[in-house]
Amino acid sequence: MTIVFCGIMPHPPIALPEVGGAESDKIMATRKAMLELGYRIKESGAETLVMISPHSTVFGDAIAINGLLEATGDMSRFGAPQVALHYKYDKDLGSEIGWQSEDLGLPVVEVDKKMASKLGVNLELDHGFMVPLYYLAKAGLQLPLVPCSMGVFLPEKLYAFGVAVKNAAEATQTKVAVVASGDLSHRLTPDAPAGYDEKGKEFDQAIVSLIKAMDVPGLINLEEDLCERAGECGLRPITMMLGALDGLAVKSEVLSYEGPFGVGYMIATLTPLGSDPKREILLKLREERKKKLALERARESYLVQVARQSLESYLQGQWKDLASYDIPKEYSGAAGTFVSFKKGGNLRGCIGTTAPTRANIIQEVAYNAVSAGTQDPRFYPIRLDELDELTISVDVLMSPEPISGLDQLDVKRYGVIVRRGSRSGLLLPDLEGVDTPQQQVDIAKQKAGIGPDEEVQLERFEVIRYR
Repeated sequence: MTIVFCGIMPHPPIALPEVGGAESDKIMATRKAMLELGYRIKESGAETLVMISPHSTVFGDAIAINGLLEATGDMSRFGAPQVALHYKYDKDLGSEIGWQSEDLGLPVVEVDKKMASKLGVNLELDHGFMVPLYYLAKAGLQLPLVPCSMGVFLPEKLYAFGVAVKNAAEATQTKVAVVASGDLSHRLTPDAPAGYDEKGKEFDQAIVSLIKAMDVPGLINLEEDLCERAGECGLRPITMMLGALDGLAVKSEVLSYEGPFGVGYMIATLTPLGSDPKREILLKLREERKKKLALERARESYLVQVARQSLESYLQGQWKDLASYDIPKEYSGAAGTFVSFKKGGNLRGCIGTTAPTRANIIQEVAYNAVSAGTQDPRFYPIRLDELDELTISVDVLMSPEPISGLDQLDVKRYGVIVRRGSRSGLLLPDLEGVDTPQQQVDIAKQKAGIGPDEEVQLERFEVIRYR
């Protein structure tokens, strides 16, 4: 057994006295628990630390490992440049994690200085690393480090990354501690930084209970709506860390939980006790995912099926014959449509037409699906092997109508079009994080390249959304 310790730590910069000053005393329980976790890692005999942060460079199609031979970071962004840390990279373990991940069908990339420069990414340790490492250093812990980014894959793939870490530890005969850096809900109180949602408290209570019970399937199968409304940043790193304990009996202890600033901070230790074949669940998770996907596909609307099949056939190197689609009467007319792809709750591509450009709605959706999947300049083209992980929605646009002001908008019911001369921008209705008509108009202006203070003509429209 070479996974000797796993833990969960939050990363509030305010927990550092150099940043928070007297305010840091309001989370003294968190500070003491993080220090205690450091002592426990030290006692475990760990030789290398693997840490997962949700705030380092996140790729949509791979998990990134910071491959710089020396990782450095500081807290200058938070007004404390004197808090600076540096760690040697465990190259042997990091590279082996990549190989083991590949064997499990999980894309992992070791980002070195050359690749970082080419991609324009920053490899300095972010606060998701720095805050936990600060307290581990205070506990006298200074180990070689493998800094990992969070992935945005389906939960069982994230879990598989932890299994790869475990396999890599065994292959290199390295005693490894794995720490997931992540806060729980950011929406616990009305004055919370991300606003308030009653589901925030429910989410945090669920996570604390599930970790105490080491109920990994329960955690992986949390309702997507609950997780989105909680506004958390810790679930994916925690899921990745839990995979390192696959097939092991575990003693789990929550050392502390509090949320005085509207954000949930949990510190937990998960100590391996030995082999337990009953807890080898990766294959079971994958089988359950296949069954769930089959059910989800069966429930997809006809237009969503058209969008999925059109992109799939295109990615397979052949354009699906549009004449092969049945055209129900309700889709025989022409209309503008938008096709949106999401992966792990995050947008992966969205392109559409404000007015019809094809003979009927079926053709409009088919062409827009391929465009959204391969031509959205904000994202790399969707790959065939990730198509099963995507949720798709199709919006069919009703005819727009001019309006005179924001009071005629309703963000849930109406989308908005802004026009100034030859420039125009559109925003769909009922989008997460868009809560006011002013936000709608501001975002639509930004998309159109229209200045925030420039006057515009406004139009509103309704959509029929298919999932």
